[in-house]
Amino acid sequence: MNFFVDNWVLILVAFVSGGMLVWPMVRRGGGGAAAVPTSEAVRLINREKGVLVDVSEADEYAAGHAGGARHIPLGQLEGSRELPTNKALPVLLMCPTGARSARAAAMLRKAGYTRAVAVTGGTRAWREAQLPVERGEPAKPAEKAGKPERGAERGAEKVAAKAATEKPPGGGNVEGDGQAPGEGATTTAAEKSS
Repeated sequence: MNFFVDNWVLILVAFVSGGMLVWPMVRRGGGGAAAVPTSEAVRLINREKGVLVDVSEADEYAAGHAGGARHIPLGQLEGSRELPTNKALPVLLMCPTGARSARAAAMLRKAGYTRAVAVTGGTRAWREAQLPVERGEPAKPAEKAGKPERGAERGAEKVAAKAATEKPPGGGNVEGDGQAPGEGATTTAAEKSS
């Protein structure tokens, strides 16, 4: 009993620090992880068919986002058709710093996505882990369906027409030029694929 009386300050500090460690878990409801590091996110994507969702605004998403991430801004997250229909799949949420994605994960858990978690550190941590990052605007609905937009079709036709009329570098390996493959100029990867 003398020990407790002599060291009451140390005991109080131990209880307060323990309470500070437990408080975040109590505040979010006690169950499940609210955030995962990038290594765990990659494991969930590769092994458990996790879906990576970037909740950044359009300009932030265009500046750089995780490779293969779906873009659903935070304001459009509720009721979005881009979310997986299977609510048991892991949904990994990301934003530039990880702050918005934590709010998005809480929203999705309330909506029934039991495995919705934020990626700790967001896109910044994704880059630091040297994971694939893409730049550019989100794909438009026509491109997602595998149908290029009309302008894109014309652009592809122009590129194909230009390639058909130009002579390859070195002048060799064009049909009807009399050279067998391997003689003269080397074939390029584009020529081999056609």
